[in-house]
Amino acid sequence: MDAPTEISAATPAGTPASATPDLADPRFWQLPAPARAAAFAELRRRPAPVYFGDRATGRGFHALVRHADVVEASRTPAVFLSGPGVTTPEPARWVRVLFGDSMVNLDDPRHAQLRRIVSRAFTPRLLGRVEEDVHRITTALVDEVERGRPEDFVGAVAAELPFQVICTMMGIPAESRRAILDLVNRTSEDIGVARPLRRRFRVPGRGLAALARMQGIVAGIGRERRRRPAEDLISALVTADVNGRRLTGRELGAFFTLLLVAGVETTRNALAHGLHLLTVNPEQRALLLADLDGRLDGAVDEIVRHASPIIQFRRTVAVDHELGGPGGPLLRAGEKVALYYGSANRDEEAFPDPDAFDITRSPNPHLGYGGGGPHYCLGAHLARQEMTALLRELFTRLPDARSVGAPELVPSSFDHRVRSLRFTF
Repeated sequence: MDAPTEISAATPAGTPASATPDLADPRFWQLPAPARAAAFAELRRRPAPVYFGDRATGRGFHALVRHADVVEASRTPAVFLSGPGVTTPEPARWVRVLFGDSMVNLDDPRHAQLRRIVSRAFTPRLLGRVEEDVHRITTALVDEVERGRPEDFVGAVAAELPFQVICTMMGIPAESRRAILDLVNRTSEDIGVARPLRRRFRVPGRGLAALARMQGIVAGIGRERRRRPAEDLISALVTADVNGRRLTGRELGAFFTLLLVAGVETTRNALAHGLHLLTVNPEQRALLLADLDGRLDGAVDEIVRHASPIIQFRRTVAVDHELGGPGGPLLRAGEKVALYYGSANRDEEAFPDPDAFDITRSPNPHLGYGGGGPHYCLGAHLARQEMTALLRELFTRLPDARSVGAPELVPSSFDHRVRSLRFTF
């Protein structure tokens, strides 16, 4: 079997520093996108996952960069655990006790129990209303674009659509939404790796205080819905009874936070990258506009593959495991692995000409919503619905809509975040 290659965060073992990308070094994530793509292509050619030492946490991780390896880790949850935490750094125990566990940081049977409660709440009637809300909100946003001619696509459209859809679906009163959006921005504003030094020391407390306030607002709405249920998701979640179990106030707050941070951030970034990709690939844009209804689904999938809104999540190896089967690289119990979705979505073994943006790509087994298994994104259908509705409305009414210049990106090892994108029509 092949032994995983070990690389320290300071100096790569046995090779010149310039020859080996260091995924544990924040400076790597500030490199231009082509340089990072080339680095991941080089890592995919290695015979085994490379191990990186992480000086920030004192622990290292194996980088899973191939499509097949990310799928295997995603679909083998008994071996690759989420419970210890999937983000970097892992959430502190006291934070998890105080704010509740996000579903992404749970393993079965607790994960399956919560997912059943949430799935039960998504009734056909609720899903029908959500579809109507998506189209209504999309139409209103494009109306506002026509009237106001805003310059930033992210603030005016890409971020606003998923936020309004989720708040409407959950039943968040209109008067509470601006306050919640401000709190969401505070909790996630410094996930990137290039924040000012003065803010590195005060943001954790600021972010946790914002999270506490946001969850307090939602928990209060949940208490009210238990007394007087309405036709919204919060009511369904706090009244759904699965084997005598329903969401507690803390679990409701953790789920709402996951919906907002995951649902808003990922969809807004995919939409922003999508508009820019369709601008800088005019032949693909022409194909789409020539048959909007026939090619829109393929365009949405290709945008998600090419942009990969979430860069990576982590897992903890539960037992010694040979990756890929007997004779494969040996991963030891207790070790960490990082699942690099962006790299898997450019794997030459899974995608012919992977760097090309091709809305007719078929099949397109991208991992933009995860690699399958129990943690496959609950909101994948909603995200596709939002992106499809927005792009259809935008290009039907404003076919000349396009980005102006490159998107302003936030350097990050976690998500492919767009801070702003100028656009016109």
